[in-house]
Amino acid sequence: MQSSPVPAIAVTQLAKSYNGSVAVAGIDFKCAQGEVLGLLGGNGAGKTTTIAMIMGLVTPSAGSVHVLGVDMARERHKVLGRINFESPYVDMPHRLTVRQNLTVFAGLYGVSDVKARIAQLASDLDLADVLDRPSGKLSAGQKTRVALAKALVNEPELLLLDEPTASLDPDTADWIRTHLEEYRKRRNAAILLASHNMAEVERLCDRVIIMKKGRIADQGVPADLVARYGRVNLEEVFLDVARGTELLA
Repeated sequence: MQSSPVPAIAVTQLAKSYNGSVAVAGIDFKCAQGEVLGLLGGNGAGKTTTIAMIMGLVTPSAGSVHVLGVDMARERHKVLGRINFESPYVDMPHRLTVRQNLTVFAGLYGVSDVKARIAQLASDLDLADVLDRPSGKLSAGQKTRVALAKALVNEPELLLLDEPTASLDPDTADWIRTHLEEYRKRRNAAILLASHNMAEVERLCDRVIIMKKGRIADQGVPADLVARYGRVNLEEVFLDVARGTELLA
């Protein structure tokens, strides 16, 4: 009898408080290998703090996080090369060129053939024309593609995304989503996606978790949640949860 695969993420009674203020209040969830899990919630719901604890950047007040079977509180160094993160709100050094930035990050992640990997990313993400341009001189769409290249430089098994298409035009956003779908299928990567774009979440996510005031308010397959709440789409479900609307009988 084969054992079940180790989850990409396993969160148990995870909690974080700052000076008596509760940011995350003892949550539990898992993300399977190859799964896209949406992490939803309004501003202040605890999404960013949860992601930071999963990455090992913030120490939990209580509970545990295991990533690819590794306890992030004790042995995160064993798994850091197998995960990565992307957010349009985190800038790369502006004075460095795109190539220089990607070279630095590839080195940090221990990529073996850096030049070949950057060339592959430039081809995949249409970056050839901006590789030698300072990162601070890029358009919003170019910055997003470069940020995605940085996030994929080590071909991670787990990709953490914080609003990856925020402020992008519809065409560029669709291009990014398509590339993420292709990467997930090719690599069988797990993706944790925090987003306020409910159409994006419905398209990409196998399951979603909706957080409110640091707790998990509801979770499930997007289509199942829409049906259970008697709504037309996930955005209406999100609004019901955010506003405390009761489930339809």
